[in-house]
Order: sequence, then C-alpha cells, then structure tokens
Amino acid sequence: MKLSVVIPAYNEQESIPETLRSLYQTLAKYGIPHEICVTNDNSKDQTAQVLEQLTHEIPTLVYYTNPGPNGFGYAVRYGLERFTGDCVAVFMADMSDDPEDLVKFYYKMLEGDYDCVFGSRWSKGGKVVDYPQLKKIINRTANFIVRIMMGIRYNDTTNAFKLYKRETMEGLKPFLSPHFNLTVELPLKAMVRGYNYTVVPNSWTNRKYGESKLKIKEMGSRYFFILLYCLIEKYLSRGDFRKKTTKPVAPVSR
Repeated sequence: MKLSVVIPAYNEQESIPETLRSLYQTLAKYGIPHEICVTNDNSKDQTAQVLEQLTHEIPTLVYYTNPGPNGFGYAVRYGLERFTGDCVAVFMADMSDDPEDLVKFYYKMLEGDYDCVFGSRWSKGGKVVDYPQLKKIINRTANFIVRIMMGIRYNDTTNAFKLYKRETMEGLKPFLSPHFNLTVELPLKAMVRGYNYTVVPNSWTNRKYGESKLKIKEMGSRYFFILLYCLIEKYLSRGDFRKKTTKPVAPVSR
C-alpha cells in the first residue's frame, strides 16, 4: 500500500529541511513505499527554493506551489487533489508530528483494514511537549464541545495528524473548509458517512522555528460552522452521502 504524505507549508524555510529529512529517513528505514507531497502555500520566504534543493536529496519528494486562494485548508486540499498513493496522511511542516507515529498509523491501517486512523495526543500513550497552556485550555474545551454535540468518544478531533484510505478521502468530497477547520471537517465527515476508524496515541512537539499559523481568535466561528454542517448532515441527509458498500452477489442456480 503506497503511502502519500501531504504537507502544507507557509514560510517554513527553517523547519522544512529537518521535517522532510526525518520523515524520508524513517519511511525508508521501514521500507514503506511512499511519496512526500508538499504544498508551498505561496510562501514569502525561501521555502520554494529550499524545497527545490531538497528534491535532489529526497527522491520521493514532490512539491507544488499553490497560487491561491491561500490558507491552511486550501494548501492541504491542493495536495489532496494531487497525491497518487493508496492512502494519505496530513502531516505538519513544523516538526510537531513524529514520523514514527506515522509508521504506527500505516501498519495499524494495514492490520485492521481501517478506512481511517486518527491520532490522539490526549489518550494513554500520547503526549505533548511544550504545549502552550492557553492553547491547551481552548483545545480541550473545543474537543469537549465536539464530543457532546456529535455524540462521539474520540477526544482529539482538532488534531490534523490523521491517515485516510484513498477511497475514503474521495468519499469525503466536496471539501468546504479553507482554513484549519479542515482538520475537523475530515474526521467528522468520515464518522457521519459511515467510514470505520481506529485511534492511535501520538505525540506533539511545539515548533522550534517561526510562529504558528493558527490564529485562534479567527477560528472559533469557522470551527462552529463545520460542526453545524456535520450535525445537519448526520441528522437530515438521510444517508445520501454514506459510504457505499458492495453487497455480495448471490449464486445463481443453473
């Protein structure tokens, strides 16, 4: 099963080399067939030039420049329209995600034939390093609201780090979110539409370079919009968007 890793990058010239080298070395160590797809989201620094240099060093790296519209969600969606693998993970450019966790996701999907594998930083075995206290309070509150409103047990919906089969990702279209609310749209749609999933603990480490692109004060209404959309689909769509299952054909007597 070929793994595609979609990485959005905006002004990540300092972080992206270490992220990509570590990711490639880890996947190569385990012999996992893969491609690394980076979307340069019209960066204003030297991210594009750094990526061009890294293509000579990392044979599985491809990158695109998203001319616009720009934003985290648009950058991820740009990559999701172009990956070639049998499954696809969204991975952060700032070294906050651990490539070893991605390996766990991959083998878990193979082992259980799951449609999705979701990470959780807050379950037993998960961990966060240098997580800002205010951000943690907001994160746990937002995830609690999502759990109550959607009636789910999964406790880290806002975690971007997830793995989906290609056919699952196709079944989640069309995408609506232009910003970080895409991280909520994808898993909630997968649950509402009947795709099976499992949860694997993962780690998160705060970035070493640059600043976070997530502007919390701008995201509240956008997260709420997607949450309401998924609630409406869950209760009013009458299953129109649910996963299509192939029924076995009964043998015909002759």
